[in-house]
Parts: sequence; C-alpha cells; structure tokens
Amino acid sequence: MGEPPDRLTVETVGELLEDEYARAILAETSREPLSADELAERCDASSPTIYRRINRLQEFDMLREQQTLSTDGHHYRRFSARLERVTIELQDGNYTISVDRTDSDAVDRLTKLYEDLR
Repeated sequence: MGEPPDRLTVETVGELLEDEYARAILAETSREPLSADELAERCDASSPTIYRRINRLQEFDMLREQQTLSTDGHHYRRFSARLERVTIELQDGNYTISVDRTDSDAVDRLTKLYEDLR
C-alpha cells in the first residue's frame, strides 16, 4: 500500500506535499486535532477527498489518529499532524531525505508552552 515511512523517497514525499489538500490537512491539524468532517469544511473539499488524503498521510506516518468520545457517547476519530520537518540533501549526485515527526499532539504542545511560560 505504499512505501513504509523509513523508505521514503524524494519523489514520494514531493508528490505527497505537492497535493494542496494534503498540505492543508497537515497545516490545519498542526494547530489542533480535527475530525474528517471538520477538515472537509476547513479545506473546502469533499469527504472522500479528505479521507483519501488522510489515508495517504497515514501511510507515511505524517498524521496521527485518535479516538474521541463525544458527550452523546459516540466515538469519532480526530487527526493531528506528526510532520515537523522534511529535509532534502544533495551530495555527490545523490538525494537523501529525512522526515522529522513529533511524538506529541497539538494539545500536548500547547500545554508544554503554557507550562514553560509560568
């Protein structure tokens, strides 16, 4: 179903980040965890389009999925970005790529920022 995260190539990452919806999903979910419906609204895209991009981003471990329990007792999924940085290096005619991912979600980062300010 695609290359594992440790076998990313310049081409696969370039293709993924060239997609405007994938970039929008990463940008929106870097601020706060969002559901697919919220992403569809914020990205001005259809649900099938959003789900295809979510699946692709998850293939490369750039998006984290969390189960959330709503007040009415239903479970739903929320997504948050894991991507922090993509680095492409050219040396001796060869490209290498590295992708840095976060282990924390937006809420954890906000909590840490608040605690650091105190």
